[in-house]
Amino acid sequence: MSIAFIDLAAQQRRIRDKIDAGIARVLDHGAYVMGPEVREFEKQLAEFGQAPLALSCANGTDAIALPLMAWGIGEGDAVFCPSFTFAATPEVVPWTGATPVFVDVLPDTYCLDPAHLEISIRAIQDEGRLRPAVVIAVDLFGQPADYPAIKAVCDKYGLKLISDSAQGFGCTLNGHHPIHWADVATTSFFPAKPLGCYGDGGAVIAKDQDLWDLMDSYRVHGKAVAPDLVGRTFEHETKYLNTRIGMNSRLDSIQAAILIEKLAIFPEEIEMRQVVANRYAEGLAGTPTRTPAVIDGGVSVWAQYVVEHPNRDALAAHLKTQGVPTAVYYPVPMHVQAPYAHFPQGPGGLPMTEAAAEKVLALPMHPYMDEAVQQQIIEAVKGFNG
Repeated sequence: MSIAFIDLAAQQRRIRDKIDAGIARVLDHGAYVMGPEVREFEKQLAEFGQAPLALSCANGTDAIALPLMAWGIGEGDAVFCPSFTFAATPEVVPWTGATPVFVDVLPDTYCLDPAHLEISIRAIQDEGRLRPAVVIAVDLFGQPADYPAIKAVCDKYGLKLISDSAQGFGCTLNGHHPIHWADVATTSFFPAKPLGCYGDGGAVIAKDQDLWDLMDSYRVHGKAVAPDLVGRTFEHETKYLNTRIGMNSRLDSIQAAILIEKLAIFPEEIEMRQVVANRYAEGLAGTPTRTPAVIDGGVSVWAQYVVEHPNRDALAAHLKTQGVPTAVYYPVPMHVQAPYAHFPQGPGGLPMTEAAAEKVLALPMHPYMDEAVQQQIIEAVKGFNG
């Protein structure tokens, strides 16, 4: 039997009847885009995420772009983010005309290094060419960044804070979701994410109604929203009164119906993922393979289970011969890729980022992993002599 890297079918078997019923309701009422399921899902998502508001959109990339657009981030602004992340994190910054500034990560959690963030902000200030405006912290591999420290830096220098929780939605630090510290938290519902749909989707978790209204406008072609209509009347649909240049980033009702059912079991699945992570940590203890560290007080949703090995590529080749699939997140940091290589880096470069890229390897991880299958993976790792 082949080993699944992520077994989406196991979860589907558990809730297939509820998903089928949800899809059938959408087919019956026919509001296929931004229908009632979308509003209900946004309500439930906000409640789960410990926030007053949630705004769905077409994907996790747009979710990062929307608050930047709503804040008016643009030319001359610096947006600080890690290089050890998926392209979506820095990709949206040039869309607005702003400049990404790459910051190093911590060697144990791979999340944004607050100390390097601060010296990077100071360096940009001293240079005087760009205005420090926003920090995007990434909840890499499922665990929260060091938000108390990052928030303190943001407050000190007057920067907005985005939690890019595409991999980490549902993670907590000292009992709080990242939105406790961040101005907004964003997530992705790409199928492989811990909370994923069967297509694509994303969301922004927010605290401020005015910001939500602006993002609502931007996600639907810059349509007029409530604040735009103060003191004026418009007798037609507000989507035909466009008050700003926006985008088309709406969530399909079928995906929302699916996500409602997945969200219902998500808290239990987070606990199940922790059981799998604990088995890995116990089984690989004392081996040359370094298992993940989680920030003190943090609860990870274990989007990936990423180990370190000094001979990573040889280990991956060995595991392939044993029928164990693996993946490398991320073999080429963003700051050395051609479209991004000309953007600024924090002082001293990004040595932790570059070191991690040479050593990290993701093992199969999902909440429904059979214990016997997981033991087979552990034994295959332990059997590597390279």
